[in-house]
Parts: sequence; structure tokens; C-alpha cells
Amino acid sequence: MDAEYPEDLDDDGQLYPLLAPDNYNNSRLPGGDVASLRRTVQEFTSSGERYEWELFARKDWVDDSMLYLRDLLDLLAPHVAGPGYGGHFRDIDGTAPLTVFTFRDGTYEPIQIPWEY
Repeated sequence: MDAEYPEDLDDDGQLYPLLAPDNYNNSRLPGGDVASLRRTVQEFTSSGERYEWELFARKDWVDDSMLYLRDLLDLLAPHVAGPGYGGHFRDIDGTAPLTVFTFRDGTYEPIQIPWEY
């Protein structure tokens, strides 16, 4: 896998920075931000192992970044292998209820982002 991204990739309009972990010293989360993508064995079949990709991200996003959550979920949803829990988000001070999102049939269940107007 190449360590560098293609030269013609324009940073404007790209969502990948939303998943890049901040420097540990810059994060307000205990333990810092985390993001990982890994290929794991999901089952063993008669023809061999069946793999799927797992994406895990624990990030402290400012409210402005949350406005891109729908765009990010739109990109991920068609590639989710099976229905179920996708993740959750909450306000950093914990006063707003936790919002859980799930994936199903190439999309995600409708969510209300508290910061949308």
C-alpha cells in the first residue's frame, strides 16, 4: 500500500481529514483521538477465510465538523457488510442524549444532528 496519497487529490471537499486522529496533546478526549481501518477474518468457509474491513474512529469533532457527518455516512453506508450498529455521537459535555446510528440495506437510519439548524 502506498504511504502517500495521489498528487491529483485535492484536499478541498475531501472528508478523510475527519477521520485523521489529532495529536494526543491536542485532543480533549481521555486517551486521545483514535482511528483505525483493519481487515479481519469474519468466518471460515469451505473455500477459505472470508474477510471484511472494520473501521473504528473515536474523535473529538468541533460542531462545524459534525455538519459533514451525513456526507461521511453516505460514503460508508453502501460498503457496510451487514445491518446493525454503526456507532454513536454525543455532545462533549454530555447534556444532550446519546445519538446512535445504524446501517441497513446500503444506507443508514435517519439521524438528527443536534447542531443542524
